[in-house]
This record gives sequence, C-alpha cells and structure tokens, in this order.
Amino acid sequence: MQDYIIRKVQEGDREAVVDIFNYFVENSFAAYPDTKADYSLFDFLKGMCREGIFYVIEKPGGGIAGFGMLRHHQRSNTFDCTAELTYFILPDYSRKGLGTRLLDVLEKEAEKLGVKSLLANISSLNDQSLNFHTRQGFKQCGLFERVGSKFGKDFDVVWMQKFIKQ
Repeated sequence: MQDYIIRKVQEGDREAVVDIFNYFVENSFAAYPDTKADYSLFDFLKGMCREGIFYVIEKPGGGIAGFGMLRHHQRSNTFDCTAELTYFILPDYSRKGLGTRLLDVLEKEAEKLGVKSLLANISSLNDQSLNFHTRQGFKQCGLFERVGSKFGKDFDVVWMQKFIKQ
C-alpha cells in the first residue's frame, strides 16, 4: 500500500472524483442520489469542504482510487468542534487499508482545526461502511428510520460518531 499516495485534490481530479461518486450513485446505497451528477459536482464538493480538507487516493502509476473530505456539520461557530466526513473508495481498492489511511489523514486535519467530534451518516443498507466505522472506533449515535428510498428499497440513515484526541 506504500505506492498509493493520499494527497490534496487538484483541478485535474475533477472527472475521476465525480466518476467515483457516480459509481456509488448507480451501484450502491453509499451515495444517496439516484441519478448521476455532472462534473459541476466537483465544485460543489470543493465548496462544502472545510478549510480545503479534500483528499484523493492516487493509485500507483496514476489514476484515482477514492476521495474523502471533511465538512461542516453546521455552519455556525457553535459547531466548530464537530465535523462530518465523506469518503468513497472504489470496490477494487477497498479492504486494503486505504480507508484507514484516508481516515487517519482526515482525523489529523480535523485535530488541527480543533475538531473534537467526527460524524458520519451512513445508509442502513451499507453494511461495509457501518462495519468500517465500527472498527475505526465510531459508535452509533442516531438513527433516522425509513427516511430514504432507492432502488425500490426504503432505508434508514445511521449517524455514527467518534471523539478524537485534543
């Protein structure tokens, strides 16, 4: 895994990032939309990320295997100690430790901002993500029942939380 590089997102990553997101739109419950996004989604993601904390996982030899970002939970300084995580890693690159490495980078960046609490919201039908977050020390802190429907199935949104060192 040493050949994979986790680096800040660049403009040249636009298509790869949106294509990865769209893979999850079309094939999973990991991304909530049910229709593909156009490439302007990249600008939207950059705009919602907190303090430019937006990273990609670059594959050996080039190309992008996944991305992750930190964003505001609420846009009020009252909530500056809390941040939400968003990340997507293509299936061919999951279960290789890359998610753990990306999460570690995001956690370190969050700590620099004074963040004490990380949040993730996950579809109840995304067992892989629920299990990953549990292994990483997240605990379920909330559940919104039957708030989404995709591919003809209703799903809950599970909120998970992890307190990080300060």
